[in-house]
Formats: sequence, structure tokens, C-alpha cells
Amino acid sequence: MRSYINRYVELSVSGKRICVRGLLIDIGSDIMVLHDGERFLYLPLLHLQQMSLCVKQEPGVEFSEISWEPSQDLSYRKVLMNAKGMFTELYITGNQSIHGYVTSIMNDFFVFQSPVFHSVLIAMRHLKYLIPYRPNATPYAMNPTSFPVSTPTMALARTLDQQLKKLEGELVVFNLGEHPGKIGLLKSADTPMIEVITSGGASMFMHIDHVQTVHCP
Repeated sequence: MRSYINRYVELSVSGKRICVRGLLIDIGSDIMVLHDGERFLYLPLLHLQQMSLCVKQEPGVEFSEISWEPSQDLSYRKVLMNAKGMFTELYITGNQSIHGYVTSIMNDFFVFQSPVFHSVLIAMRHLKYLIPYRPNATPYAMNPTSFPVSTPTMALARTLDQQLKKLEGELVVFNLGEHPGKIGLLKSADTPMIEVITSGGASMFMHIDHVQTVHCP
């Protein structure tokens, strides 16, 4: 794969119907970096389904001098650590991405503060890509005082299954609410199964491996 560095590639990424294209900049132990002509995209290798050289470059996309220092120890966790406090875009599930700030990083999940969804717990294994915005950018061009970055008020556990246990009895939204059945009262989180009581009073069961994001409305 390293022979493709500095070449234009096309990627198939889990959960995304449209291929991702860009200049391959770097590859780490578990993450790769592309540049799409405007921004850097960090993609965990876990979700790389296919990569090939792109025969034709996207029309209108120009790659000027890109400032990038190759890292000998580039990794997914280090990328998250460096992204803390930086305005970023994340793509996890469905057709939408979310925008905000990484605030806390635990063993297998991290906390993302969003003006729209507030504090979102994101399972590391389900992040498809991360895109940092330019320095000094803010969500929706908001004044920084309107959306101060702060650490979550909830007590954080080391792992996602332990965190879900702490949320028993709370109203929760799984996977950004893409399905109405994944919104409700978290009755039990006994790994590996989760039971949620939906708005109509019915029980919905879900395997923890399919929990991509969690937030409390």
C-alpha cells in the first residue's frame, strides 16, 4: 500500500455508498490519511473495503504544495488525541456527518461534543473517517462563547459496555436516531445485549457490537 503514497486513489469505505477519492498522504499502523484537494481525511484501516489507483482525477480538484510531515508512529488513537479541542467533522453512520469537538478518549470509545447532539459517545470501531477543519474555524460560524468546549459532566467509565451500564434508566438515542426503534429508555445493558423500551412501550433488543453512537436527548 505504501507504494501508492502521493498517488490519487479511490476507496470503498464501510457504510458509505459513494467512493472516497484523494491523494494518499500517509499510512500508519491502523489509519490512513488522504487529501481531497481541500482537507485531510483520516480513515481507520478497519473500514477500508477496497483501495485502488484512480484513473481519472476529480474535475476541478487541484493538489498544490501540501504541508505534511510523515510520522513514524501514526496511529488512530494518536490522531484522536491530537484532535482534542479542534473543530472536526466525523462520519459514522447513515448519510449524515456530525460536527464538533473530541473532548475525552477512553479505552474503546470517545466523547464528542456537538452543538446539535450535545455529548455523543462514539464507539471507536465504528468511526469511518475524521476531518479536521482549518484552525480557528467554529461550528456553523458560531461565536466561540456561544459554544464553549467543555469536558462532559457525566462520569465516564473505561469501556463502552460499562458506560452503558451507567446509563440504565435514562432516555437514550442510539446511532444518531437513524431508526425510531433505537430511541427510548435504556432498561438494561447486560453485555452483549441491550434492552430499550421504545415510545410505545415495546422492548427492543440490540447487540452491543451494533452500538455506533449513544447520546442522551
